[in-house]
Amino acid sequence: MKQRQFLSAVAMSLMVSLGASAQQHQFTINAKPGAPIQSTMYGIFFEDINFGADGGLYAEMVENRSFEFPNRFMGWNTFGNVSLSDEKPAFDRNPHYAVLESAGHDQKFTGLENRGFFGMGLKEGMKYDFSVYARLHTLQGKEAKIRVEIVDDQDIPMDKQTITITNSQWKKFSVTLTSKKTLEKGLMRIFLESADGVDLDHVSLFPEDNWNGLRADLVKDLEDLHPGIFRFPGGCIVEGTDLATRYQWKNSVGPAENRPLNENRWNYTFPHRLYPNYYQTYGLGFYEFFLLSEKIGAEPLPILSVGLACQFQNKDDAQNAHCAVDELQPYIDDALDLIEFANGPTTTKWGKLRADMGHPKPFGLKQIGVGNEQWGELYPVRLKKFMEQIRAKYPEIKICGSSGPSASGKNFDYGWQEMRKLGVDLVDEHYYMAPDWFLKNAGRYDNYDRKGPKVFAGEYASHVKGMGNEPTVAMNNFEAALSEAAFMTGLERNADVVYQATYAPLFAHVEGWQWRPDLIWFDNLQSVRSVNWYVQMLYGTNKGTHMLSLTENNQAVKGENGLYASAVYDKDTKKYIVKIANTGDQAQEISLNFKGAKGLGAGTVTTLHADDMKATNSLDNPKNVVPQESTVQANGNTATVSVPAKTFAVYKF
Repeated sequence: MKQRQFLSAVAMSLMVSLGASAQQHQFTINAKPGAPIQSTMYGIFFEDINFGADGGLYAEMVENRSFEFPNRFMGWNTFGNVSLSDEKPAFDRNPHYAVLESAGHDQKFTGLENRGFFGMGLKEGMKYDFSVYARLHTLQGKEAKIRVEIVDDQDIPMDKQTITITNSQWKKFSVTLTSKKTLEKGLMRIFLESADGVDLDHVSLFPEDNWNGLRADLVKDLEDLHPGIFRFPGGCIVEGTDLATRYQWKNSVGPAENRPLNENRWNYTFPHRLYPNYYQTYGLGFYEFFLLSEKIGAEPLPILSVGLACQFQNKDDAQNAHCAVDELQPYIDDALDLIEFANGPTTTKWGKLRADMGHPKPFGLKQIGVGNEQWGELYPVRLKKFMEQIRAKYPEIKICGSSGPSASGKNFDYGWQEMRKLGVDLVDEHYYMAPDWFLKNAGRYDNYDRKGPKVFAGEYASHVKGMGNEPTVAMNNFEAALSEAAFMTGLERNADVVYQATYAPLFAHVEGWQWRPDLIWFDNLQSVRSVNWYVQMLYGTNKGTHMLSLTENNQAVKGENGLYASAVYDKDTKKYIVKIANTGDQAQEISLNFKGAKGLGAGTVTTLHADDMKATNSLDNPKNVVPQESTVQANGNTATVSVPAKTFAVYKF
């Protein structure tokens, strides 16, 4: 493997050539900076699909921690005398709790065990913070004890702690447990160790290295992308299968213990990938999304319901499926109140809640999306109502509308027509297509009208079908990544009309996915950055600040001879950056002529290449396809380089 990587690196070294062969391409880059590139140009989109939140980014290890799943003990194994109650609960919006009472014999035991999401991943030496709300079960009780253990995959306890409860009022208790091994399938067990019974609620276990309740490794995967925009929380869950199960942001803020459970519309969407235990606890809620935006340096872009349930799952004329236009005010209030929550002073209702949660400073929200991927006549008439009130109260907030779920066609054209009439600031386009589509559409935005709404490519991914004996399953392989890299040169070349773009979906648990491909894959111990992740990272870390014109024979480079290219200037680093995707089968010689530039000197080139178009990164081989960096030398304002076949290259001078 090392020898192959070394030979590949050598083959991809870009050398200066003072002469030009007959086949040499001549790229002209006008060094005069053009239109600015938005700081939001490349970003990420999060939806709770593939166990992306609970069981994923949200670091809680206990499944159904508040006993609120419709099957109240789903996720739990019980033994001895265990029952359920909701009498005088600790939390009014999560009223159910477990009751542990004596098993009635000194050789019998009462307790609970929880195996988490596909097992509990435990790391050697890692400390785990356990907490529970508990009280004596009866007013006559004097003292109850519970023993908490983390247990390995051989059913052997690795650490245990005892908690003593002496009050009939609810109280939070916390202990720390340390794992002696690294294993994928551990569990947590709780024993009752007293004659007196006990009530337990919100049973929780977090790894000590969590960041604000989020998995540290997955946060790092996001941070290293250097995204400019962060779209959340969806996606189809914004709409819900019905309006009652849409994502309601107000349920996702305030104390995590009292955020009500919601079903996840992805738990039953695909019969061949059915997960009846897939719910939303909202532990990862809007406050955490805003915090994460700050952490990774991205602008937040929350998406809210426009009063339409999922149009894939409900007919437009279905009775009571959608909110009537004249009954939209509660939905509009949600949008107005969200802006207040994000930006309002602490003297306001929702600004005060933000401060009470620990963030008195405004989050600086600049954009809001209303509706996910709605289409047809139901959408614009509802969106108009939102826009009138948002614009009246918060004229500085940009509003993002939708052109529907497709990249073209009747609904797409109608969506754009109506968005222009309404005067939205951005139009969200979605396309999940084959690699050939991405290669043929690198010029998609060349002729878009520069007046009116700007483009937000809110969901896109190249789908290469075929994985083993599952021909319809799409892969995160090099072919997909290279086609995306080629297409994105067209986004960059048109950055005056394309304001931002986000790959989708973001996360997938290897044992719990419903949709693929996905940017980041993970199990309970580790994650892997897909080949597509590296394309997004190379764009995100090299987006520049201003567009540059790059042409060959006065034409944009968008697929002739398999070449795709774009160029930008970064005023902060004073660097010229050129991106080239060679999708052809042969190496290609290219002369980069920087018109108007002074002596460029030494530069760098970062290349992403695989000999096998089906190559992937995996948990077992996470570095199979990764960028390689080398130096390149310019001669005056010209550098002549050789770009290997099937390679994406980023040059900086």
